[in-house]
Amino acid sequence: MDDNELEVLLKDLESDLVERKASLSDAARICEAICAYANDLPNHRKPGVIFIGANNDGSCSGIEVTDELLLRLSNMRDDGAIQPFPSMIVEKRELNECQIAVLIVKPSRAPPVRFNGVTWIRVGPRRARATPEEELILAERRRSKDLPFDLQPLPSAMIEDLDLDLFEREYLPLAVDPGVLEQGYLNVENQLRALRFLSPDGYPTVLGVIVLGRDPLQYIPGAYIQFLRFEGDSLTAPIRDRKEIDGPLLELLRRLDDVLEAHNTVSTSITSGPIEIPHPEYPLPALQQLTRNAILHRTYKGTNAPVRIYWFSDRVEIYSPGGPYGQVTKENFGKPGVTDYRNPHLAESMKVLGYVQRFGLGIQIAREQLAKNGNPDPEFTIETTNVLVTIRRHS
Repeated sequence: MDDNELEVLLKDLESDLVERKASLSDAARICEAICAYANDLPNHRKPGVIFIGANNDGSCSGIEVTDELLLRLSNMRDDGAIQPFPSMIVEKRELNECQIAVLIVKPSRAPPVRFNGVTWIRVGPRRARATPEEELILAERRRSKDLPFDLQPLPSAMIEDLDLDLFEREYLPLAVDPGVLEQGYLNVENQLRALRFLSPDGYPTVLGVIVLGRDPLQYIPGAYIQFLRFEGDSLTAPIRDRKEIDGPLLELLRRLDDVLEAHNTVSTSITSGPIEIPHPEYPLPALQQLTRNAILHRTYKGTNAPVRIYWFSDRVEIYSPGGPYGQVTKENFGKPGVTDYRNPHLAESMKVLGYVQRFGLGIQIAREQLAKNGNPDPEFTIETTNVLVTIRRHS
């Protein structure tokens, strides 16, 4: 939007596409507004605009729009509280001789969007929690055209292929605010629709099968991890252990953690004092971050290849099918602040389940943990069709 369009909206006190905030003092309310505009319940099909630095009458509040303020606004997209990721732009503008931070939020292609497990909507001047009926309206807007692969329906699958007990016992209480559940949420089928595990037509989505599938490999043949532990430092060395890790996402991630921990030799050191200090070959958090990244960012489309973890005597290699995606390139791969999501709704599910704390920081966390443990920096080999991460033992 240009300055003229924004100035008109800033003065339009009747528009339900505009919110004004004098400051960033109540970040939660701004997140609710982002969520509401992303949901676009009135179906305007136009962006919503939030002005930070403007009073309710459109006048200037006089705040200083600093880089820190703009960064805090930008981080609202990636901190995991709003799911799925909102499409939004944050800019500093001079409007009517006033310094203002402008946040432009586009309608989501895959509603409902939630902030801390609550679906927020706006109709006219009202911003409120969506009712179950309003959530269903939002869920039914999704169509397979132009959706990311993880939301594509699988017409050969049925709802019976999903583990509904796992959904109600493990996933639903983490994904939806307890207060919403206590009020009497949707029935199970519509809950699955609202959380993107079923398409509007009632078919399990790719996401639904990966997260809840009783047998994900029946429909997504590459949705597993091949783990090989070698006695030496080459592929010709004898194999000490071999595992194929599959199942619904939560089971797969738990089993993966068990395997990584079981194979990670821990020595102890008393050189720095009388207390023994455990010293693993590899810091477990680094292994977890990099293997989870492989599961999250891999391509599940057009390939039967699994994520491969090859554990040698001197290094661990993690192969992820699919090269860089979106704004991530071979040149900027792994740089702070550069991230994109081939499977944005799988990212949401991993966040819900507690296996992602904050988006875009996995490689940075791994680097810090490796350095603290005395391991070299991870090495990345980026190809068009796959990514290889090599983690070397500490010396």
